[in-house]
Amino acid sequence: MFSSILCFLLWSAISASRVASHEQQVFHAPTPETHGILRRFIPNDLNHFEEVLDIAKEHDLDIWQIGTESSSHIDIYSPPSSRPLPSALLAIPHSVGNISIVNPSAALLPEDWNLNSLENTTFHMQYHRQSEVDSFIVELARLHPESVTILQLGHSGEEREMLGMKISSPSNKTKLGFVVLGPQHAREWVATSTALYLAHALLANASEPNSLASLLEVYDFHIIPSPNPDGYVYTWDVDRFWYKNRQIVGPGAKCIGIDMNRNWGSHWKPHAKYPLLWDSDDADSDHDLKKKKKNKKEPADPCSHWYPGHRAFEAAEVNNLANYITKVNGVGKGAGKGGIVAFVDLRSYGQMLAAPYSYKCDRMPKDAEDQMEALLGAAQAAKSVYGTPFTTGTLCELLYRAPGNIVDYIYKSASIKYTYAAFLRDTGTYGFAIPPEWIRPVGEETGVMINYLAKFIAKQRGIPM
Repeated sequence: MFSSILCFLLWSAISASRVASHEQQVFHAPTPETHGILRRFIPNDLNHFEEVLDIAKEHDLDIWQIGTESSSHIDIYSPPSSRPLPSALLAIPHSVGNISIVNPSAALLPEDWNLNSLENTTFHMQYHRQSEVDSFIVELARLHPESVTILQLGHSGEEREMLGMKISSPSNKTKLGFVVLGPQHAREWVATSTALYLAHALLANASEPNSLASLLEVYDFHIIPSPNPDGYVYTWDVDRFWYKNRQIVGPGAKCIGIDMNRNWGSHWKPHAKYPLLWDSDDADSDHDLKKKKKNKKEPADPCSHWYPGHRAFEAAEVNNLANYITKVNGVGKGAGKGGIVAFVDLRSYGQMLAAPYSYKCDRMPKDAEDQMEALLGAAQAAKSVYGTPFTTGTLCELLYRAPGNIVDYIYKSASIKYTYAAFLRDTGTYGFAIPPEWIRPVGEETGVMINYLAKFIAKQRGIPM
């Protein structure tokens, strides 16, 4: 085992060096700090909601978030060099905020980070490009060869190796599986940083503040910090707020990218042109029903943010992740011996903890009562750290109807009862541009959330912790 790790370390060092060199050659950073504009529109009713969405769609605007339950709003971002927004949109009442885009710092090496300590390391003080994410994984495996297994999940669309970590403590007993997935959407940087923080916290000495090492007595953790490496690299090299992967799609290959979180094989639909704010059962009138049926038949625009692909699992990255989950968990083995019992999909932004379903708002999982009990407790636990509030509910209720979502697939197809999407800070002040000084606080409160879920599930299964 040790020799295989050494071989992998050598391969990784060469690979990371090559990728880092490539990144430095193609990186075209903005000026030291530029400002985009984030506008929040708060429609009065559904028709008003649709009016804002239709204008945004017509002008190919960048919708950052849509909230349809506790906070009905639409966040639209304008980059520094964008054309003026249409006057019809600007006439609708909205708030305005500046979003800073800061020139990323120079690449660092593992010896600059001091990963021997969670409390004293400088690693969690800034965001890290993909080559550094991979180096972090390799360094943790070097420091903790008895606890860290490097996962080679397959190649992305642009042939990058997708890496993850299995973190466990030596033991003869069968452990429960807990999966933490970083963001499928490339621009959600704080979710990648949080996945890295959680991995570090699991390996930290139990005497250190915020250590999660005790969880390894019961659980094996599978952590995949950057499931969309091509998109993540693109956010560093070209477009900070790129959303999808970088797969070539569409007639004549005119467009790039699949929305990975609409490409999973659970209630996948080929026509998700933009967020679906209704179910076909919810029509209020014949006019509404005809309109909704018409929209339902429209084919997806390959250039859209929300392009789901022309078939489920078309995205190479999604296919790799699904294969790994099946390999670890078996088919429908989620509650069985050695299977995965918990899955958390880290997202940004919104401060929401969401359970299935995403594909339909009037459907509740059969395990909804237990799911929500755990979710409410996790939200309270996270809030206890810095006072950060988290809204809870089903994913469809908190956002909008989105077929082909990972939480639906993991819950329904992989039979993992405690499946959640965790939307981290904030609620729209910074959006996807969370300042780096927030990385550690977000990691700490998410660690408390994971700790609560792990102990709740263990208690439900009669396992003392």
